[in-house]
Amino acid sequence: MTSNKIKEKLSLVPHTPGCYLMKDSSGKVIYVGKSKNLKNRLTSYFTGIKSGKTGMLVRDIDIFDYILTSSELESLLLEINLIKKYNPKYNILLRDDKSYPYISITNDKIPRLVIVRNPNAHKSKNTKLFGPYPNVTAARKTVDMLNRLYPLRKCNNMPKKVCLYYHIGECLGYCEKNIDKDVINNMKSEIISFLNGNNEYIIKKLKDKMNLYSETLQFEKAMEYKELLDYVTITLEKQKVELDDNVDRDIVNYYTDNNYISIVILFIRGGKLLDKKASIFPLVGEVEEELESFIASFYDKHKLRPKELLIPNIIKDNAISEAFNIKTIVPIKGSKKKILDLAYDNAYNYFNEQLELVKRNEDKTVGAIKELSSILDIPNLSRIELFDNAHLFGSYNVSGMVVFIDGKPYKNEYRKFKITNDKNDDYGTMREVIYRRYFRVIKDNLIKPDLIIVDGGEGQLHVAEEVINELYLDIPVASLKKNDKHNTNELLYKDKIIPIDKSSNLFLLLTRMQDEVHNYTISYHKQIRSKGAISSILDNIDGIGSKRKNILLKKYKTISKMKEASLEELESILPEKVALEFKEFLDNYDVN
Repeated sequence: MTSNKIKEKLSLVPHTPGCYLMKDSSGKVIYVGKSKNLKNRLTSYFTGIKSGKTGMLVRDIDIFDYILTSSELESLLLEINLIKKYNPKYNILLRDDKSYPYISITNDKIPRLVIVRNPNAHKSKNTKLFGPYPNVTAARKTVDMLNRLYPLRKCNNMPKKVCLYYHIGECLGYCEKNIDKDVINNMKSEIISFLNGNNEYIIKKLKDKMNLYSETLQFEKAMEYKELLDYVTITLEKQKVELDDNVDRDIVNYYTDNNYISIVILFIRGGKLLDKKASIFPLVGEVEEELESFIASFYDKHKLRPKELLIPNIIKDNAISEAFNIKTIVPIKGSKKKILDLAYDNAYNYFNEQLELVKRNEDKTVGAIKELSSILDIPNLSRIELFDNAHLFGSYNVSGMVVFIDGKPYKNEYRKFKITNDKNDDYGTMREVIYRRYFRVIKDNLIKPDLIIVDGGEGQLHVAEEVINELYLDIPVASLKKNDKHNTNELLYKDKIIPIDKSSNLFLLLTRMQDEVHNYTISYHKQIRSKGAISSILDNIDGIGSKRKNILLKKYKTISKMKEASLEELESILPEKVALEFKEFLDNYDVN
């Protein structure tokens, strides 16, 4: 039943474009949307019977707010920023959507082929980029194949002497030999041609290598190149699309049913269909609204964009095109329409494959969060921040924080803390990390969690509660307690001990959360320990002063990398005798 304050506010909403913010009883933003007609869109939420995720949203709405805009483009850009600011629980959020890799041919005097994740950092260096490759394995396999066929430079820094790659014919020995620029430019040109869609050079080279090794009776080598040739031929056949140009384009389509939407993006680069991104979500808003929001979030995150985007006719405005400088096309017939239909087929198949699994996971997670909300009497529980500490005999104290929203990890929000007080003091460590985190929350006006969970017993719990009270924050704090067998079996909260049923979804969720924060913290601890240990080692070795120590730390960074260094590499920094003694020491040093 719609409340009087919502009815009163609805009567004042104009028929203009804008964004709206749905809020729960605590004032937290739980959904952000946009509309060409705010009055009609907002009214639709509070008329008729709503089911599924939309029904859950409407039940949680206490009030709404809205912001008028002068155009649909402004609405789209504002929606992106509001979603990033509030992380609303009911919006489609690409929380764990990692940046896709690209293949880069560097602009160095002697170029290299590398995989890069941040295209913007490389664009300024005039580096040639190809991709993105949603399938990182395919990207790596392509780079490996090209590196075997073309003897480009393989090392990050130019060594003084030729290495193994030169001796096996995969490098021309640029460090010692003066290689003709035309040879380098020809290799670079053929590689670029292949990555742009021309496959003739590569297929010919693979056949030539295979025949050469076969004629010299090196049958194992010949078989390696035959397998590479088969891989390329089969892959290229699969990637064929009915387009004669080499335009980089993405194709977006969707399928919806049963209050869920499946969205697929196909990636075509250099005339080849590289891969797809497929996602399925519970549907909350209108299909057009959710689809456009998904596309906007995707291209807001992935900055290197295609020249052309094929979209279904449900998206009728040009906001996406204007916002991201992509030419959008709604194909009606011909080869582009066939590819758009192919994206639809992929979305339909993905929907049927994943729906039951997604629904089961959603039911389990939602059920576990509801149970925790009920047990702790925390209404609208959504964002949980968990902490764990680690140290080694009082040294290298660190803490880790992970964030779960609606039972799902939100890895972009994870944080590491190097503790300033390097003593074996669990309470002091807990006090420092909780203070640092939530002082920052206050100072930078960050989103506050609905619940804080610390790992430990009553002592750690009380310390965390004290700090939160000292900061005048109203955030509940709980603690996960382990039994004698080091298994979690109880939740401590407000001086109460709450047993957890090991067969429940709540137990599985809490265990997953605990494992996540523990593994994250331990990983950081190992990293810090390695760096700290090597610094301590260098301080106690004769012949290594502050200058040589800084050079070694800058070059190798970790003990493991230093152990891998050859004696010759160490001698380039240290005197021969010191390098020999240090190498012997490292060979006997256990990094674990």
